[in-house]
Amino acid sequence: MGRAEERRARQKSARRAKRAAKAGGIRRFFTWKWLLGYVLGLGVLLVGAFFVLYLLVEVPPANAAAKAEANIYKYSDGTIMAKTGDVNRESVPLSKIPKKVQHTFVAAENKDFYGDSGVSFTGTARGLINTALGRGKQGGSTITQQYVKNYYLSQEQTVSRKLKELVISLKVDQQKSKDYILAGYINTSYYGRGAYGIQAAARAYYDKDVEDLSVAQGAYLASVLQAPSQYDWSAAGPNGKRLVKARWNYVLDNMVEKDWLSKGEREGLKFPVPIEPRPIPGLDGQAGYFIDAAKKELFKAGVNENEFEAGGWTVTLNIDKKKQKALEKAVRTELTDKLDPKKRKVDKDAQVGAVSVDPKSGGIVAMYGGAGYTEHWTNNATRSDYQPASTFKPLILASALENGSTTQDGTPITSSTLYDGTSRRPVKGSDTAFAPPNEDNKSYGPISVQKAMNNSVNSVFAQMAVDVGLSKVKNTAMDLGMDGRVDNGFDVRPAMSLGVMGASPKEMAGVYATLDNHGKKVTPAIVKSAEKGDERPQLPDPTNGQAISRGAADSVTSVLTGVVDDGTGQAVRQQGQAVAGKTGTSDDNKSAWFSGYTPDLVTSVGMFGEGEKKQVSLKGTAGGGRVNGGDFPAKIWAAYTEAALSGQKASKFDLDTDMGAAVKPPTSPSTSETSESPSSSPSSSPSNSESPSSSPSSSPSSSASSSASSSASPSGDADSPSPPDPSSSASGDADDGGILRRQQQ
Repeated sequence: MGRAEERRARQKSARRAKRAAKAGGIRRFFTWKWLLGYVLGLGVLLVGAFFVLYLLVEVPPANAAAKAEANIYKYSDGTIMAKTGDVNRESVPLSKIPKKVQHTFVAAENKDFYGDSGVSFTGTARGLINTALGRGKQGGSTITQQYVKNYYLSQEQTVSRKLKELVISLKVDQQKSKDYILAGYINTSYYGRGAYGIQAAARAYYDKDVEDLSVAQGAYLASVLQAPSQYDWSAAGPNGKRLVKARWNYVLDNMVEKDWLSKGEREGLKFPVPIEPRPIPGLDGQAGYFIDAAKKELFKAGVNENEFEAGGWTVTLNIDKKKQKALEKAVRTELTDKLDPKKRKVDKDAQVGAVSVDPKSGGIVAMYGGAGYTEHWTNNATRSDYQPASTFKPLILASALENGSTTQDGTPITSSTLYDGTSRRPVKGSDTAFAPPNEDNKSYGPISVQKAMNNSVNSVFAQMAVDVGLSKVKNTAMDLGMDGRVDNGFDVRPAMSLGVMGASPKEMAGVYATLDNHGKKVTPAIVKSAEKGDERPQLPDPTNGQAISRGAADSVTSVLTGVVDDGTGQAVRQQGQAVAGKTGTSDDNKSAWFSGYTPDLVTSVGMFGEGEKKQVSLKGTAGGGRVNGGDFPAKIWAAYTEAALSGQKASKFDLDTDMGAAVKPPTSPSTSETSESPSSSPSSSPSNSESPSSSPSSSPSSSASSSASSSASPSGDADSPSPPDPSSSASGDADDGGILRRQQQ
């Protein structure tokens, strides 16, 4: 071998040795032992990091979106009237969800839910990898994880959110029961059609409450969660319908596998095609008035306003759907269809409010607040800025009977007691001079209380209020349900006898319902029940306590039947049906009323002249003349009551009284002035001096002089003594019966 070859061999050998040495150094770090150590070390590091993460991450409070719910308002029969709030969600306790419907969700999403630890590590790992690689949303989460994502976290797809979801899910599974988690999941998930939670979904897809869902319907709702927009039957294409049917079958097959559904029951199930989507009802029409009134009742009963407005409440109202439609139709056919605001300015000013009450339960079964909540914000049914006028007169008689009052000459006040019905006759025994005119300044001379009520004679009831005692009259009115605040115009003065204070149709419906309920207090309530989950606030009893004695209440009812049979309320007479009621028309024709009742239904209708920032006259409404209580209000009342009670047998009052028009007169003629007393009794037959006001001893001061009457009341009150305009009202009732009597001739 030459030198050159030897040198090349040495160089080659050196290179091989160098490579071998280098390779041996690397292998020292990649032996099987070393690799196992690396894996174990990484595992310990990850476990340690997870342990630190577990300690650092706390279960947060619920996110705002998960807690946001709609408030649901229902008619008395349970059908939905309206929903309020940005989110259509109504949470329900798990106890309301049928067990098999609960199982459909477990079968669809996580059939081992009841035995797992709350997380799927493989699914989470897969989700983390796909999220890190930007592959978007991936499945594999448990029900617990989905609940945590919906309730505590957000829908963002990030690694940090996934890790938090894992930790919180483990903690929630340890801290909460499976039922709690399942209820949370079912109530927070989105089902499409704007519905969050199973109750909203049950309504949206099947128009029923969750407790009425079948297992087949539950399986559809559990299926639609996977892809709400794609699986909504009404919007799905052929492929979407195929997929949701396959998903539905998958859910039911899993239920059979888990022994939650028998094979026989499974084979008998048919795919439950949901109804077509419908708009969510809101505040239009009368619903807005109902909701506003209901909220005020709930807040007054102690429900926290902030908590309520956060949503999640189901409020069932006493409103009866049939009666409500009947009331709205009556207002439309008897008044609003006849108005032409473009032709007559006064027609634009005419407002109507009405409240109808069940006297046994105290529930408001129908209410009319105006043209619509979004058109006329003031609720005419609850506004109390207009005078009830002569609908107040029965309260004076009720106070007289309740207090055992007498006239100023000592004669007991009953339906047959005679008074002087002379128009502008100065009231005697009053510290304040007062001499109100009767309608059209008509004088009646000696007249019984019954006929004075029938014809709404102001001079009689002004005197009676003083005879009873003005404070006593006010106390009785308040006991019956009127608002006695002075700032509402309820002053203790003779003018109050003409109903010059403010009152609402709701208030007067309560007063008359108390009379109808034999004196047991009725406070009209629009809310039947309210609940949020398992929370049910205690609401006051609408019928509670005896306001006045049954004898007094029944006697007033008996007298008020005469107003309908032979007085200003004849427009409401119905064949065979007992009716009691009273008309009212305020001064200057700014308001007109009819408040009346049958044994089963009480309704107060008020009509108001509402101008720009002031009350105006109703004269000329619908092209007519003066608007009386016996006109539009009575006609609305009659049309509504007839429709509301259709199909029911005519009823009679069960009265405990021996006086009034409802009591048959004695068979033998009386020696007293029977022409003035339609129903006399031994204790109430008047003496020869039938008018107590004609007795000199009954006038303690010179205030009885007619000249003193000029200080009676401010101009504009219904008791103003100024000469009446023959075409307009000058007193508490604008001859409500005159027009009606002419119509019947």
